[in-house]
Amino acid sequence: MSSLNTKPYEPTPARRVAFLGLGVMGYPMAGHLARAGHQVTVYNRTAAKAEAWCAEFADAAGVSHAATPREAAAQAEIVFCCVGNDDDLRGVVLGADGAFAGMAQGAIFVDHTTASASVARELNATAQAMGLSFVDAPVSGGQAGAQNGMLTVMCGGDAADFNQVKPAGMAFSRAFTLLGDAGAGQLAKMVNQICIAGLVQGLSEAIAFGQHAGLDMNAVLDVISKGAAQSWQMENRGKTMVADKFDFGFAVDWMRKDLGLVMDEAKRNGARLPVTALVDQFYADVQQLGGRRWDTSSLIKRLR
Repeated sequence: MSSLNTKPYEPTPARRVAFLGLGVMGYPMAGHLARAGHQVTVYNRTAAKAEAWCAEFADAAGVSHAATPREAAAQAEIVFCCVGNDDDLRGVVLGADGAFAGMAQGAIFVDHTTASASVARELNATAQAMGLSFVDAPVSGGQAGAQNGMLTVMCGGDAADFNQVKPAGMAFSRAFTLLGDAGAGQLAKMVNQICIAGLVQGLSEAIAFGQHAGLDMNAVLDVISKGAAQSWQMENRGKTMVADKFDFGFAVDWMRKDLGLVMDEAKRNGARLPVTALVDQFYADVQQLGGRRWDTSSLIKRLR
């Protein structure tokens, strides 16, 4: 069975691209690029995953895998990347076997990792010194969005570079938007995560309150989702929260990593985030309950 759900692709010129990192997000994102007609070379730290990806997308033209990021990037006009954190990103970008060492002059590196704004600025400066380009482009939409090719991508970088990569990036996106200079994409993703943290905590308290009050919460959610309380979280997570189901979605461990980036940035820019800081600690409680890989909606477990 394919890891992708069906999506119509807009006709775009075929590009030679690389994709570094075939995790739950990168694997289907790279697949959409191949299905859209681009020549894709993949790299993954565990080579067996890259081999499995090539086997799955063998019917697409020009798919291959490489042993190092440098080799994967060597022929690419655009190098896409989606790894775990700042250190993982530096590991695939820098050094003798890193992507920058293999990229041709004028090639563009597009980073979909949720990382710090500071590492985005650092790598942008390094890329410019080497005659390369860098776009930070974290995504929202989760694993389902990656599989459906319906991610929201928040970008920071040079407008000309952004315009070069957007047509290819739309293979796995529903929105691919430039928000400012290098680092702006990562800062926008932090805004996104701040919003989600508060929304999920509010939804958790509301559902727990309703259950304590003896209400049919599925019926209540059907009603209030038609009014001002409506949100993506309510529509997509409300009823699974009522059912106490959390074995899917965006993991608590990942959210804590993201909120750590948020809190670090807030210390630098002076923003006050009292609710976000509190919810971050609530997620630490969920980790202690054994919920490191539960969906972020598992905040409600603290209230039961």
